[in-house]
Amino acid sequence: MTTVWILGGTGRTGRAVSEVLTARGLDVVLVGRDAGRLRAATPPGARAMVLTSAEVPAAVRRDRPRVVLNTVGPFAGTADPVVDACLDAGADYVDLANDMAAVPALLSRNAEAVAAGRTLVTGAGFGVTGTESVVARLTATRSDAPLRVRVDMVPSLALQAGQVGEALAGTIVEGLPGVPGGGRFQGRLYLGGQLRPTRIGGMVQRLVTPDGDVVTTAAMPLGELVAAQRASGAPDVLAASSEAPSGRLVGLLPLGTSILVFAPVRRLAGRLLARVRFPDRPAPRTHSWGHARVTWTDGSVTRGWLALPEAQQATVAIAAEVVRRLADDEGRPGAWTPAALFGPELAESVGGRYVDQVHA
Repeated sequence: MTTVWILGGTGRTGRAVSEVLTARGLDVVLVGRDAGRLRAATPPGARAMVLTSAEVPAAVRRDRPRVVLNTVGPFAGTADPVVDACLDAGADYVDLANDMAAVPALLSRNAEAVAAGRTLVTGAGFGVTGTESVVARLTATRSDAPLRVRVDMVPSLALQAGQVGEALAGTIVEGLPGVPGGGRFQGRLYLGGQLRPTRIGGMVQRLVTPDGDVVTTAAMPLGELVAAQRASGAPDVLAASSEAPSGRLVGLLPLGTSILVFAPVRRLAGRLLARVRFPDRPAPRTHSWGHARVTWTDGSVTRGWLALPEAQQATVAIAAEVVRRLADDEGRPGAWTPAALFGPELAESVGGRYVDQVHA
């Protein structure tokens, strides 16, 4: 039986993915550091393994699972040791990253993955897959590269009351360390094929989804930007999100980020933010949407939408399907984003629906 490890097995996503994969007959091992929570999270038919983050790489090399799914952020910090172990052990690797630090870092390991004959996949969640898939579909019918691309992530996300947590808080307060093209707390876009700075929350756009919902999106430095540029080959690319900060909050960003350049302040801010609690919130709309607008050199414009379920459900379905395909030896050596590896039909295989619009 094929063995799959899920790192972060006590989290909501890890638990849900384990249920899907166990039901498909895979040997699933949930890995976490809290024995009590891990036992409670492990579904019938799955196994549990108590390991700290520091212990995981040695365990991967020893037990040699077929696929390792990493759900533990911030991925810029957690991915490399696990990827090293996977390449040594002959395992494929998948994570859920969608930030500008982690996604390019994983993709930069393509040559290592090819040499080892293993598959590495980053961005196996709603954000990267939901937008990249639309770009891949719209550009597949033409041989020329487009001039400009804008992608918009519009999640319909139901929230369960709880705390922000260390992983998300760490990703927020760390900003974009080491990402070229701008400062730690600046946004990014591609201009002339190069990363350049832009204002987080700028480039505001009002969209009407195919369901008739009116949403506003604004620039966010997310992993979707890298995936869209790679999928399209366009020199000018912008990634935006309906979850981007805007209004008065954007005006406060320079004040807040000016002191976050100091590491002790970031650590304190991360601890405080991790303890912030949020209430239950139902999903705000029927579908989550990925949107892309592609402008070609002849002046024509192609737009497309991808409808997916509630964003957390979509992430679970995408991650489980990517892992399942790798477990069935459907991958290819190298480092990939999901639609780059499996094509835009991957989204349809988990219930996605495309709506294309073409304008002269």
